[in-house]
Amino acid sequence: MAAERRTSASPTLDRPATAGPEPPTAGYDPGFLAVPVGTPSLDPSIKDTAVRLDGSEVLPYTHFSLALSKPRRFAIWVAWNIDGGALKKLSRAGLDFVTDPRVPAEDQVDNDLYKGGSANRLDRGHIARRADLCWGPLPEAQRANKDSFFYTNITPQMDDFNQSRRNGLWGRLEDAVFEDVDVDDLKVSVFGGPVFQEDDRVFRGVQIPRAFWKIIAFMDQGTCKAKAFLLAQNLVLPESLDLDEFRVFQVKVTEIQKEAHISFPAAMTDADTLVVPQSLGERQPLESQADIDWG
Repeated sequence: MAAERRTSASPTLDRPATAGPEPPTAGYDPGFLAVPVGTPSLDPSIKDTAVRLDGSEVLPYTHFSLALSKPRRFAIWVAWNIDGGALKKLSRAGLDFVTDPRVPAEDQVDNDLYKGGSANRLDRGHIARRADLCWGPLPEAQRANKDSFFYTNITPQMDDFNQSRRNGLWGRLEDAVFEDVDVDDLKVSVFGGPVFQEDDRVFRGVQIPRAFWKIIAFMDQGTCKAKAFLLAQNLVLPESLDLDEFRVFQVKVTEIQKEAHISFPAAMTDADTLVVPQSLGERQPLESQADIDWG
C-alpha cells in the first residue's frame, strides 16, 4: 500500500490545493497552566524526518498540536490542553476520518490501512482523545471535535484494544487525574504518541507501533506535577492480527524522552518526582487506578 517515499533530508511541506477548509491554527497553548509547559523538541537523530509547515515542525489544530514523522507517517508527539470546567459533551455523528489538506497525502497513513471489514482487526485510535478536546465556546468545541478526526492524530489499535481491562485504565488516565487530584483550575496539559521501533512489524506497507506513551502535566496546590505512562503492546503481524499482551507502566519523563527521541522543557522534567526501579523489567504494571502515583 505504501506510496513511493521522497528522500529529502529536510522535507518542506508545500500546501497542496484542496477544496476543503484548512484546519485552524490555535494549537496547543504552552501557557495553559500557571507554569509554562512548552512542546517537546525532536532529537537531532529524527529532527530532519519531521514534516514541516511554513518552516515549522509543529502542526496546529484546535486545542492540540503535533509533529508528524515523514518516514513513519504517524505523529511523533501530540500535545493537547484540557479545560475540565468547560468540557462539552458532543456527538461524533456525521464526522469522518480525513487527511489533513495541508500535508501531502503520501506523508499520512489514511483509510487504506483500515479497509477490509472484519478481516482487518485494526481500528483507528485517537492519540489526543476526542472528548478531551471538546471544550470552550460551542463553535470552538465543535471545531475541536472535528479536528480530532484528522489522520495525523490517529494511530492503529487492535479492535479489542478498548475492551481490555488494562487499556481501560490507559483510556481513563486523564479522567483519573481529575478524580484523584485537586487539580488547580481543572486544567491539565497532556502529551502522547507512539514509540517507533525498528522491528515494528509491517502491515500493508505500514510499520505498526506496538507501544505508546502519555504524560499528564497539571498544577496541584500551586505546584506543577508531571506524570508519565507507557503502554507496551505486542502485535503479531502480518500473519495474524492478534494482541498478545500489553501492560501499562508508570515511568519517568526522562524514560519517555529516551524512547520517543524527544526532549521536554525543564519545567516537565523538574515536575516529575516519581521514584522507580532502574530497570523497567523490575516494575509491576498498573492494575487499577489506585496504583497510580499522583504525588
